[in-house]
Amino acid sequence: MGFKCGIVGLPNVGKSTLFNALTATQAAEAANYPFCTIEPNVGRVAVPDERIDVLAKIASSTKIIPTQLEFVDIAGLVAGASKGEGLGNQFLGHIREVDAIAHVLRCFEDDDITHVAGSVDPIRDMEIIETELMLADLDSIEKRLPMQQKKAKSGDKEAAAEATVMEPVVKALREGKPARTVKFDGEDALILKRLQLLTAKPVMFVCNVSEAEAATGNKYTETVARLAREQGATSVVISAAIEAEVAQLADPAEKQEFLETLGLKDTGLTRVIASGYALLDLVTFFTVGPKEARAWTVHRGAKAPEAAGVIHTDFEKGFIRAETIAYPDYVANKGETGAREAGKLRLEGKEYLTQDGDIFHFRFNV
Repeated sequence: MGFKCGIVGLPNVGKSTLFNALTATQAAEAANYPFCTIEPNVGRVAVPDERIDVLAKIASSTKIIPTQLEFVDIAGLVAGASKGEGLGNQFLGHIREVDAIAHVLRCFEDDDITHVAGSVDPIRDMEIIETELMLADLDSIEKRLPMQQKKAKSGDKEAAAEATVMEPVVKALREGKPARTVKFDGEDALILKRLQLLTAKPVMFVCNVSEAEAATGNKYTETVARLAREQGATSVVISAAIEAEVAQLADPAEKQEFLETLGLKDTGLTRVIASGYALLDLVTFFTVGPKEARAWTVHRGAKAPEAAGVIHTDFEKGFIRAETIAYPDYVANKGETGAREAGKLRLEGKEYLTQDGDIFHFRFNV
């Protein structure tokens, strides 16, 4: 399953440095965490998860295959993009294809790196991009709403349901608020998703700071953090310059020592990847055996047959049951045999909701 997180930002904010560090890190760690470049601007990166190493050790697995996210380096943004300026429609089209947005904001002062707007102001930079996305959404939804309202008056229940969702969204967009600030539940939330609005996508603000401020942040990152909380978004502080340096270090011990000298426990990229995973509301399940220990990804709330379908469509079509062990039980009982003997292996059916950390063995018939 391809879960995509698009990296956006104005020129000279560190967007490309971040993307290049992501891809360099994954390429350097290819022995344990496979990386591949799908297109020049798309990188598939492993989601850090210590559990898979533990499972592999218990099962003596030959290979370790972590779950992955795709990060897309989206170029072409300038003010006026919603009206076709710059790469305009191409930029907006790329945004529409991703599941979440990582918005890189410049939060550092440096006279040697010219800011496109002449000064450092991450909130202004964020508003430039948000405005373009909101204008594009407003244009799209204002064209569709009257038609749905007309159908609703003639008794079309589906159109009425869509209009009910679109009306408060239009109101919010006209007030300069992104679509994601309008909260829906149940079927209404699904309708909003089907509308494919750019500003309905979950957002993570990535605050790019100087090396000296990577561990502490600064006045700019504090402002961004407040804004993120208000919008129901998340924020992560990184130094793209540090990430670029770390990406060149092949030895894990050397990498950790370098981070510790800067007062950091882990890389900013690790936090970006983990935050992107959480932002998409994903959970991880595992399949474990002597050949490989492998992590898989589904949306929270996915039923067991859907999880099986991630591995192979035949598994979902012919799903019978899922032999299931919770991660703590697998570890505590030193593997599948011990868990089975301890009565910790459960047989789950079609309505079972996949839990983060489940170890599955699917039974199916085709």
